[in-house]
Amino acid sequence: MKRGRLLLAAALCLSCTPSTPADPEPGDADALDLERMLRQARYAPYQPSELFQDGAVMRRPPEGTVPHDRVTGDPGLTRGVAGGAYVTRIPVPVTLDLLRYGKQRYDIFCATCHGIAGDGESEVARNMTQRRPPSLVDARAQAFPPGRIYQSIVQGYGLMRSYEPQIPLRERWAIVAYIKALGRSRAAALDALPEPLRERARKELP
Repeated sequence: MKRGRLLLAAALCLSCTPSTPADPEPGDADALDLERMLRQARYAPYQPSELFQDGAVMRRPPEGTVPHDRVTGDPGLTRGVAGGAYVTRIPVPVTLDLLRYGKQRYDIFCATCHGIAGDGESEVARNMTQRRPPSLVDARAQAFPPGRIYQSIVQGYGLMRSYEPQIPLRERWAIVAYIKALGRSRAAALDALPEPLRERARKELP
């Protein structure tokens, strides 16, 4: 009986002993680090700062440097401008494969706003009450030289942001070529088509 009481007392003492904290789970340390990063003092873009002489927190690249992924060389090819003017010819071979590739990239990056047919009709455009995306196949847009369309992709235009980081150089010219082809397809006379396409058009057109 006495032995049983001693065992019960020992069990009660053990249950009252403060327990040591358990080792953190493998992901806990990462979660704590992330929480500290979210709460740390930091600057927002374009916020003024007393750390630098010009009072701006955002820094300019050192003079004479270019981004590591910038393609340098012929400005007509890389920027769409040569001799201070937009290039009037697409500076890459325009092939059927290039046009097919341009359509694929156009459908991904451009059709959301400008419409599959390039006419500015899309669900996004219908909800952009401030300024609708323009048609890319009307006479005004089609009169733009290829270099200007290319520059719009690189620098942005109106409410459209720059797509330079997302669309590499070759893809930009493929999109430009496809936009030009879209415009020509809407204005092409039936008699101007090659005979096989003319017959197909006669069958498919109402």
